[in-house]
This record gives sequence, structure tokens and C-alpha cells, in this order.
Amino acid sequence: MADLPDKAANFIEWYLAVVEAANLSDKRYPVKGMNVWTPYGMRARRNLDRVLTTEIEATGSEAVEFPALIPETEFAKEKEHIKGFDAQVFWVTKGGLSTLDVPLVLRPTSETAIYPIFALWVRSHRDLPLNVYQIVNTFRYETKTTRPFVRVREIHFFEEHTCQLDEAAATARVQSNLGAFRRMAAAFALPYLAVRRPEWDKFAGAHYTIAFDLPLGGARVLQLGSVHHYRDNFAVPYGIHYEGIDGTERTVHQTTFGLSERLLGAIVGAHGDQRGVIFPTAVAPYEVVVIPIPSASTTQDVPSAARAVVEELQRAGRRVHLDAGDERPGAKYYRWELAGVPLRIEVGARELERGQLTAADRLGRKQAIARASLTTEIGRLLAAFDQELAARAQAAFRGAIAPAATLAELKDSERVRAVGWCGDEACGHAIETAIDGALLGTPEEPLDLPVPKACVHCGRTEGVRLALAGQPM
Repeated sequence: MADLPDKAANFIEWYLAVVEAANLSDKRYPVKGMNVWTPYGMRARRNLDRVLTTEIEATGSEAVEFPALIPETEFAKEKEHIKGFDAQVFWVTKGGLSTLDVPLVLRPTSETAIYPIFALWVRSHRDLPLNVYQIVNTFRYETKTTRPFVRVREIHFFEEHTCQLDEAAATARVQSNLGAFRRMAAAFALPYLAVRRPEWDKFAGAHYTIAFDLPLGGARVLQLGSVHHYRDNFAVPYGIHYEGIDGTERTVHQTTFGLSERLLGAIVGAHGDQRGVIFPTAVAPYEVVVIPIPSASTTQDVPSAARAVVEELQRAGRRVHLDAGDERPGAKYYRWELAGVPLRIEVGARELERGQLTAADRLGRKQAIARASLTTEIGRLLAAFDQELAARAQAAFRGAIAPAATLAELKDSERVRAVGWCGDEACGHAIETAIDGALLGTPEEPLDLPVPKACVHCGRTEGVRLALAGQPM
């Protein structure tokens, strides 16, 4: 067993220890909250990005990349937006030794960078819909305790920005984004809550926000990302207009869809155990690690056989690593289990004599496989691994949410709570105080939970809806 803090008792300590032990990130860079992506962490990040780009491009979105610096003149055009970010922005006020005529913001998010250009790109109804995304770094002056992937000042960020003909088309784009995220999360084996945030907690400038929350033990939740419907709240100040079919000038309606490196933190937090990280196949830096088992009393050429296994799997398109170092096999098993590789193949003389290999997955299941059926067997085992990982995560998810009929039940809560809420802001804040956290909002997608009959705070029955409350990580 890896020498890690107990995950159930000390989740944060466990999380920090496992990220460091698996060498996913190096926090020693001399700017707080700006961490170094290690080679192993970068492999995972690239695989995660591949899933995001595949799914969003399947919906008709195209890649762009906008500059990181935003003039203050553009940033200030949407007053509600700048109010939401003014405490978090980094300002650039000098170029060399010269004071800039117009201060620049280091992008905290990209609405105010992209929308002046959208106003140039969109002229006619024929230009719509406009669906583009970028994967860039954003910068926010995070003043709370920073943690790798989860709370950082330099954020690896996926963001889609769209322009639509009208509010109905924008609503349809939101639904498309919800479907895209459902497929992304399935690839990562992450169950989640899609929750419409209350008015006081929506994204600055949004008409409404739908966030994706992952329960991580106790009442703790991690927001994975969000989708926002803007109506024309940004299009009006940025002048994004188009000529309709009837020749009249109209204003676009807009949406955004944002995800970040928090997804990698979520994968570590949701799936990892006392032996370290557990990566789903889609994200794993290596899907398979091959370990030769040396033996002095054999005529079998084990090193050559191990290389042949690697080459065959590479030809089949698998991400595979040969660990031919001089450590003992047990030390290698320990290291790769800590690193979360889904499948380990052991190449030993006795197995080779029988035409077999030994396969062990990261969930602890071990079996012999036929060497002649290598690629077929590896595909089967990885699919079975992903299926079992998803089933375990789903079981934990089902047990992470419980109803609460009174405010007293929210205090010292050991789970995310489902409560009745009348929609009144004062009642919402009372719920937040009771759970010492946040009213996450109302579920956007069905949950297998009864709809409460009354508000947990005021007792009103009129307009009551199911709401979720937890402690944001």
C-alpha cells in the first residue's frame, strides 16, 4: 500500500499527497498557484483535451485562439461582468519601461476579448450560428488556499463561445452542451449533478447558469464546469447585430460552455484509492505498462518478448510503456499502481513457455491471457476495467446524496443534501448557513429522489422545488 493519508478521513491531505506522489504536477514554481505540468501530467492533460475537442467538434464547434491580453476599454463594456471579476484580475500597466495608455487585463475569461471580434464576424443571419471554442490559459488572482488542478491562478481552460439567432436557438445550444458534457463525463467515468445555479450564484452577466457538480465525500462538492445562457446581455454592449431574413437588424443571443483542468483533479479525487491514482482509459497517460520478469534459469528471451508485446500494442494504437529498468518487479508494480495505469502486463519465462502473459488491472483483478490473442485480450480487459470503474463511481455517487427534511439535518452533514426550497433568496441563504456551504441550485436533469412537499426553511408548499446543498471544495 502507498504511504498516503487516509482518503476517507483526510481527503484534502490525501489528494495533495497523491498528486505529488504520482508526479502529475510540481507546485514548487515561485508564483503561488501557478504550477508546473510534469511530463506525466501533460500526457493526461493532452488525453483529456482530446476527449473535449472530439465531443465539442461533433456538435459543430470549431477551434479558434484569441489573445491573452484584453484592453481595459473592452473589459469595462459589460459592467456586470467586470464587477464579477474585478477582485480576481491581473493587470498589465507597463510595456517595458513605458506606462501603457490603456491598461491590459490578463484574461480571466474571454467574453470581453472575443465579443468585439464577434461584432465584426457576424453581419447576417447567414453567419449564424457561430460556434467556436478555444483551449487556452486563463489567469485569476485566487486568494484562497491553492490546490493543484482544483484551485489555481493559471488555469488550463476550455471555453466555447457561441452566437445564435434568438433565445430559443441559444437554449437549444445549451441543451447541446449538456449532451456533450454527458458524453465527456462518461469517458472519464464521472457521475455528476447538473444544477441550475440560484440567481445570486450565477455567472456574472448570465441569464442563467447550469453547473456540473461532483460529490467528493461528506458534503463536499467540486464544480467541474458550467454552461451559461446570456440572452443578449453581452451582445448589446458589444454591438453583435445581424440582418435578419426580413432585412431588420437583430441582436444575437449567446451561450458559453466552460471546463478546466479541474476535470483532472476530479478524476484523481473520484477514482483514486489508498494505492494512488486510478485513471480511466480515455485519460490515462499510458493505457498499458509492460513489465519483463527476469529469470536466469530459462532459454526464453524475456526482454525481446516484452519489446515485441509493446510493438504489437503500439501498432494497434495503444498508449503503452515498457518498464525495462533494473528495479525489482514488486517495486515497479507499486510505482505504476501509484501512477494509475489501467493495465499491467507481466512478461515472464514460465508464461511464455505456456504461450501466455499475465494481466493485472488497476482495480486488482489478475488473470492469464493468450499471447496469440494479445490485442483482442487487451481491448477486452480495458473495456471491462472502464465498465467496472464507472460502476464503482456510480455506486459512490448514489450514496453521496441524501434528503433532509429540516435545517437541523443539514448541520454536520456527511452527505450532499436534497431539500425542499420555495425559491426565496432568504430561504436559500438560510439553507447555506445551516450546511455551512452553498445552495447549489435545482437539478437540471432528473434525479431518483422524491420532490419535497415544503420548503425546508419557511415551510411553504407553493412553488416548492427540489434543491441541492453542499460544501464547495
